[in-house]
Amino acid sequence: MDLVPALEEPLKKVLGPATAKVMAEHLGLHTVGDLLHHYPRRYEERGQLTHLADLPMDEHVTVVAMVADARLHTFASSKAPRGKGQRLEVTITDGSGRLQLVFFGNGVHKPHKELLPGTRAMFAGKVSVFNRRLQLAHPAYELLRGDTEEAVDAWAGALIPIYPATAKLESWKIGKAIQTVLPSAQEAVDPLPDALRAGRGLVPLPEALLKIHRPHTKADIADARARLKWDEAFVLQVALARRRRTDTQLPAVARRPRPDGLLTAFDDRLPFTLTDGQRKVSEEIFTDLATEHPMHRLLQGEVGSGKTMVALRAMLAVVDAGGQAAMLAPTEVLAQQHHRSVVEMMGELAEGGMLGGAEQATKVVLLTGSMGAAARRQAMLDLVTGEAGIVIGTHALIEDKVQFHDLGLVVVDEQHRFGVEQRDALRGKGRQTPHLLVMTATPIPRTVAMTVFGDLETSVLDQLPAGRSPIASHVVPAADKPHFLSRAWERLREEVGKGHQAYIVCPRIGDEEDTPGKKKGAQSAQSAQSAQSAQSAQGAPDDAEKRPPLAVLDVADQLAKGPLKGLRVEVLHGRMPPDDKDAVMRRFAAGDTDVLVATTVIEVGVNVPNATVMVIMDADRFGVSQLHQLRGRVGRGSAPGLCLLVSEMPEASAARQRLNAVAATLDGFELSRIDLEQRREGDVLGQAQSGARTSLRMLAVIEDEEIIAEAREEATAVVAADPDLARLPGLRAALDALLDEEREQYLEKG
Repeated sequence: MDLVPALEEPLKKVLGPATAKVMAEHLGLHTVGDLLHHYPRRYEERGQLTHLADLPMDEHVTVVAMVADARLHTFASSKAPRGKGQRLEVTITDGSGRLQLVFFGNGVHKPHKELLPGTRAMFAGKVSVFNRRLQLAHPAYELLRGDTEEAVDAWAGALIPIYPATAKLESWKIGKAIQTVLPSAQEAVDPLPDALRAGRGLVPLPEALLKIHRPHTKADIADARARLKWDEAFVLQVALARRRRTDTQLPAVARRPRPDGLLTAFDDRLPFTLTDGQRKVSEEIFTDLATEHPMHRLLQGEVGSGKTMVALRAMLAVVDAGGQAAMLAPTEVLAQQHHRSVVEMMGELAEGGMLGGAEQATKVVLLTGSMGAAARRQAMLDLVTGEAGIVIGTHALIEDKVQFHDLGLVVVDEQHRFGVEQRDALRGKGRQTPHLLVMTATPIPRTVAMTVFGDLETSVLDQLPAGRSPIASHVVPAADKPHFLSRAWERLREEVGKGHQAYIVCPRIGDEEDTPGKKKGAQSAQSAQSAQSAQSAQGAPDDAEKRPPLAVLDVADQLAKGPLKGLRVEVLHGRMPPDDKDAVMRRFAAGDTDVLVATTVIEVGVNVPNATVMVIMDADRFGVSQLHQLRGRVGRGSAPGLCLLVSEMPEASAARQRLNAVAATLDGFELSRIDLEQRREGDVLGQAQSGARTSLRMLAVIEDEEIIAEAREEATAVVAADPDLARLPGLRAALDALLDEEREQYLEKG
């Protein structure tokens, strides 16, 4: 069933082509329904003026205030007629602060007549600073004549909605457009089943749309928000519940390990005991693998919690049962690292068909895009004949030429780095749908797991294996206290002196990426070399923002000549030839390199227990979860780890507060909540996993945990009773609106 025609009406028919074009280009709104679902960000009360003291710099804002003073200045100008220019300065107040507005040239005449002292209006513009005072230059404005009936109607009684706006489209223009289409809200078809809506005391959808855009009381806003949050949560969870139900209908080969097979032999040779968490999660996976429909499981685990061990045991169980297992890694460095560690853990069990291989052994092959032709041919032959039970690779695994004998399990490492199509292409290589295990070391709050990965069952590893050491984390304020940076390099030398190794991470590589006209390495030298060349605290904020991010090649060169002179320093980054990258990692793993200066290519999967120090340069340029991932590269052995977050941002900045939060806790789940609160939900796992999350306008996945959990239960029950939603045409319509082509792919291929 299609959406109600009134809500499908193109905006250009209702508002005219010019307004519709601006709405489409700047806000992505195309239909009446789109506009009705563009909700106010907040509301202003007529009797209460906004706080001008809290205005953010360089942002487009809307304020409600009263004109306190207006002065017209005349000055000499070669550009103006008769050689005289005019400037109108208007001071507005909200009772707690003042803000200056300025108008120039021909733009002064209308505001000079209208913005008289005592006039109240809405003003919109970009906040800037002139002569150390905040100002809005040439703001758009709308007079609020509260004593006229027209104004009362236009601004919805006592509450004025403030909409997400742009410089080209002010809040009040959006408000007026919404007033034009608001009668169409009466024709909105309700997606919620009557029993659900009544049982939870939610208002009907047409009423919610009217109240969100034209509230008369704060209770109206609360009613509308409660209802619209439920719509978003419920429709999304119905889509995911239908996907889960479809999965249970798909056929898959049950994979049960042999009692005395490869898995048993592997467990017998382990030099340590699995944690309780690893055993519990493994049992959940083995139970799924033994069923005749495909496993869809998300394995989350803290950095270093032993996810790879759990995944390997699952792969061995599938090989035991006559199938093959493929692990998809996002980078060649990570694929090579996984291959090395799996072969080391398995020992002779990874030497299938080779002299000295164990009786139950299989072959473990690596497949990446940069392998030589002969090695690549052999790997592909091992896969198609079934000689190789386990393959670890990059996107090269997805290519059409790669064929499997009997693919039974796909393990996707660091899920957020892959698009849906890539994952689906690999799963399509099985005779029947292979089982799927998705792994991530980026801790995901429960509500995000229910929305982003709602079609997957979730297992969590939150217990670190024995022998892992604590990691101390500190922020190094390179600009405020330059001597702290000097001390950081001394600490690194001390650790190397004890026989340990260190990582230094930079945001950039630094060769052809350099900004044209910049002297290569100049800024890196300042930050990396010594206290004397660090910038002053006063200049740091601007300098840190304006200069390019620190680069691996520059920092490595400066450190090798300066503070780390005499140490064995090497570099690693994504544009190095694969053989060079592998050689660098081998030397570092063998202890032949003291310090590895790298990009985030070492973020996941790299395991060198002897590395104890991680120095992250320009740490404020990384996300919270990424910093936590990087930190997890140290403290992997018996010696304590040390993570130093170097930043030139000032103490009071949001960036430094973020770094302080990372330094204060090793709890990845707590950090993921902080990360999510600071960013839009849509960014939480990167754009490769976009899709259904983009539909969340009203729902906040951290705050609305209870609604999401309840909506999931309700959705599961509704889909179980009526899988095709034949008796719920409104829900079908909402689902069709949610599942455009991109989202359909996301859900179908998840």
